[in-house]
Amino acid sequence: MFRDSSIIRWRNYSDRYALEGYECSNCSKKYFEKKGMCVCGSLDFNNIDFCGKGRIVSFTKIHAGPEVFAEQTPYCVGIIDLDEGARVTAQIIDSKYEDLSIGQEVEAVFRKFYKSGKKGVIHYGTKFRPKF
Repeated sequence: MFRDSSIIRWRNYSDRYALEGYECSNCSKKYFEKKGMCVCGSLDFNNIDFCGKGRIVSFTKIHAGPEVFAEQTPYCVGIIDLDEGARVTAQIIDSKYEDLSIGQEVEAVFRKFYKSGKKGVIHYGTKFRPKF
């Protein structure tokens, strides 16, 4: 009965609650998103958990984003090099654009992404904030 619940299925999506990625079992290169083939040519990957810490490589301010993010504009998005070596693109929160800098340390936090549907279903996920 409860297995058919969309809420229960959603709670089982591990990528919604954790910063998970993949490591090539041949060369140990790490990826945030699963690749069909590693740069070394291997097709074999292991699941890994990232610690959620990294540094800003690049960032920008979004003034006109997708409709679901309209209430959040303007907001910042950055490319983050995770400490383990993978790279991820994510929203940067809890800081003004003017206070961000290349190389700045950031940490992953679990926050609201947006609301959807007539009932306003809330979607959550990982964002990053400057490390204090």
